[in-house]
Order: sequence, then C-alpha cells, then structure tokens
Amino acid sequence: MHGQVSQDTPVAVPADLIWDVYRGLELGRLVDKIAPDVLGRVEFLEGDGGVGTIAKFTFPPAPGIPEGGYMKERFIKVDDENRVKETEVIEGGYKALGFDVVRIRLEILEKDSESCIIRSSIVYEGDDKLADVVSHVSVKPLETMAEIVGKHLSDNKSTM
Repeated sequence: MHGQVSQDTPVAVPADLIWDVYRGLELGRLVDKIAPDVLGRVEFLEGDGGVGTIAKFTFPPAPGIPEGGYMKERFIKVDDENRVKETEVIEGGYKALGFDVVRIRLEILEKDSESCIIRSSIVYEGDDKLADVVSHVSVKPLETMAEIVGKHLSDNKSTM
C-alpha cells in the first residue's frame, strides 16, 4: 500500500524569501523561536542543512499523548532551482505506526513577486494491514507550520 496527502498553503511572502528559510536549518530555528508550544522543538543531530542532515522534532503534548511524541528525519533532497526539499522519516512519527517509508516533500511555488504557495506533502508506503492507520496521516502540522512561518515573515518583511 502506498499513498500521498498534500496541502497547498498560500502565503504573502516572496518565494525566494520562503525558500531561504525552508531550504536548510533556518526553518527549525524559526519554529523553535516562534511556535514551540504549537509545533514543538527542533534539534539538529547531524549536518549543516544540506542532504544528509538529521533533525529531531519533539512534538508538544496533545490529547491522549501527554508527553507528546518525536520524529527523526534525514534530508534527502534540497533542490534550490525548483525550491523542493524532501526528507525521509527514519524514526518515530508515522514510521512508528508501522509504515516502511515516510517522506515529507516541501515545495515553494511562486505565485507572483510578493506571494507564493507552500505545498506540503507526505508520501507513505507500508503493508496493506495499515489500511486503518492511513486515515491518521495528516499534513495539518505542516500546513500550520507554513501558516505560522508565512505570517511571521510577512509581518517582519521590512526588517529582513
């Protein structure tokens, strides 16, 4: 079994500015700074933000999960020309639910000189026995991150 879920989030920030944040370590640093209670904490275990970088995300507590959860991912693609970043979950998160492969793809699509779309996707592969679990795969946290980061950058464009 394999599938994909995606969400497009429009933001009022130029694509190049969003990509500068999304492409490497800055996204994790910004999330830590502006939304740790909503999105969790990010820790970089290896790498400089390029392919091979390993990040650990510790999620905030949620109903039914008082201590939150975590996920480790490895950056597998950083394409500056097409503004695409892909990571593969290597531990925790949806991988802990039994999926064999879980990849996160973030694409920055230019709308015009002052706005863009952040397309967030999760691609998964696993045993057919996971059919009941598939309904829990959601890009909502990635959408929330895009909204929060987009608003922060839009509100602070003049100081950047």
